[in-house]
Amino acid sequence: MKFVTPLRAAVAASLCIVAISSASAQQGTRTLSVADMQRFQYVSDARLSPSGDWIAYTVSRTDTAHDRANGDIWLARWDGTRAVRMTYGTDDEHSPQFAGSDHAISFLSARGEPHDSDQLWLLSTDGGEAHKLTSVKDGIDDYSWAPDGKRVVLALRDSTADADSAPHPIVLDRYQFKQDVEGYLDHHRVHLWLFDVATQALTQLTRGDHDEMMPEWSPDGSLILFSSKQQKDPDRSDNWDLYVIAPSAGATPRQLTQNDLDDSDPQWESRAVWSPDSKEIAFLQGGPDSLLYFALQRLAVVPAAGGPVRIVSGSLDRSFVHPGWSGDGKWIYALLEDDGSMILARVAREGGAVQRVLDGPRVVATVTTGGAHVALVQSTVTHPDELFALESAGGTKGDTARQLTDANPWLREIQLASQEPITTKSKDGTAVHGFLMRPVGYKTGDRVPAILRLHGGPVSEWENGFELSWQMLAAHGFDVIGMNPRGSSGRGLAWGKAIFAHWGEKDVQDVLSGVDYAVAHGIADPHRLGIGGWSYGAELTDYVIASDTRFKAAIAGAGIGNVLAGFGTDQYVREYTDELGVPWKHLDAWLRVSYPFLHADRIVTPTLFMAGDQDYNVPLQNSEQMYQALRSLGVETQLVIYPGQFHGLTRPSFLADRMSRYLAWYSSHLDAGANADVLTTH
Repeated sequence: MKFVTPLRAAVAASLCIVAISSASAQQGTRTLSVADMQRFQYVSDARLSPSGDWIAYTVSRTDTAHDRANGDIWLARWDGTRAVRMTYGTDDEHSPQFAGSDHAISFLSARGEPHDSDQLWLLSTDGGEAHKLTSVKDGIDDYSWAPDGKRVVLALRDSTADADSAPHPIVLDRYQFKQDVEGYLDHHRVHLWLFDVATQALTQLTRGDHDEMMPEWSPDGSLILFSSKQQKDPDRSDNWDLYVIAPSAGATPRQLTQNDLDDSDPQWESRAVWSPDSKEIAFLQGGPDSLLYFALQRLAVVPAAGGPVRIVSGSLDRSFVHPGWSGDGKWIYALLEDDGSMILARVAREGGAVQRVLDGPRVVATVTTGGAHVALVQSTVTHPDELFALESAGGTKGDTARQLTDANPWLREIQLASQEPITTKSKDGTAVHGFLMRPVGYKTGDRVPAILRLHGGPVSEWENGFELSWQMLAAHGFDVIGMNPRGSSGRGLAWGKAIFAHWGEKDVQDVLSGVDYAVAHGIADPHRLGIGGWSYGAELTDYVIASDTRFKAAIAGAGIGNVLAGFGTDQYVREYTDELGVPWKHLDAWLRVSYPFLHADRIVTPTLFMAGDQDYNVPLQNSEQMYQALRSLGVETQLVIYPGQFHGLTRPSFLADRMSRYLAWYSSHLDAGANADVLTTH
């Protein structure tokens, strides 16, 4: 990596430091194309320095030469006066942290590693060459710095490297033996290790047949916090508890939460975080195992010395993510999921009313705190994620988000579509919320081809954030409809668990109400309707086209139509059996949720199936079965397999190929051929 002086770095930063002017509000001159996908830059990984004056973050872009995403580390001042690009080159750098002070930042990268294993690198905030700190065999999963910057705790997977390169039998005996990306699961676990920067010594801190995740060093340096499942058979539970351990060899972990007793699980999706005085820990508390992913995530606090857990978010019927303490320790900030938006909220340390700091139609992806400052990454319907500073942390109506980055200034030349919230009535009279995005250049009174897009999950939601697939469809003349049916998050516990063990019933009727709305309001052409989704969105697509024949085109990506045949083939054995029971005792439930395959003879919609061949989340065989069923029935169908891809596609050329095929399939079947924007790949 070449060194860039502060002056040159400031000039180089021009593509990413914000320059808001009247031009940003001007209407663009053209619409999005598939080729534009490689131009996007994505802001993420924001982390405030201990003083709160600097923010480290990642800007990712497409490396077309190597057909992969490439992230670089940036620094921006919280006051908006400066932004500096810190790393260059073709290697991906990510997960920045400040190494104990404002003067050094670290990051993970597989620079020069033969097996793409992430190592820890250190870089002065004044510039210069990054220094590689570690050379661990299988790379680093996660890390956290001691406050003095002299040691770092690493989350490392037990080495799986063999002395030779010859293939060996895979021997499995775990209850959950598969996981997407990870592959087959043996007893190589993730444990915590201490790394001394000065001596380069690496000392193992934890052991056992369980994983330790998300380490966080306490501000006073005395303890390390982590999450773990240490039951007799951790594969059979989703109950992650919180532990602390002294940062010294031979120390014994001390358990802080014992939620197997009160039937309420801490959630590991977001880190637990220390209060500035190291006395308490804020975390997300979920529900019982029996509620699975339908349970709400509440803000909770537990004393670091041990004691009862306090729920500080009250009885609010919504979920939180990404907690973080204010610098003075009086407040806990968190993201609050609420009916199509992800807003910034806060609650007093002692608990009480939840204050909506940044409300309205937005999606906050990350919040970070440091010193007296707060920063966040957020998007809106027409603006991808950017870095913002919270101008006032007082929790009043005057709080504003001041934009710090401008990662995609070229979007000002693009005509983007707006999005409007809609409320519909399902077949049983239930009010359903969703969104409608009219095509770019839409003229009132025109009836246009419409696509019903279905989100994954099912515990997820369409939101007021930037959704590239929607914008691309709208740019090519399609009306886009996205509903948040029962089973979605964002509207409370009862709404989410309404489809428990009854997938494809109420949610089918809920999403169809969005199509009825668009047709009744003279927007959607009832003879040119399409549908599609990925993951559970694909599964719900299968349910819909097996229930309703009005759709002329469907796309089902990484979905399943025969749930019974999926038993034991994916990573969800625990969730399936908790929700449906075991097939040999509850066959009726398994057959009920497998009706798209078992009633494939009701499907007449031309359907494009897609999947990655390495997907262990919803394996390829599920798409193959539905494809084979429709092919056997003589229904027009096609199967596209992306080699080397997991549940979520990551190769930029494949992402572009998928978008191109979306447009081509819908255009050819909905009589919108003039709108196609296709690649020549086959």
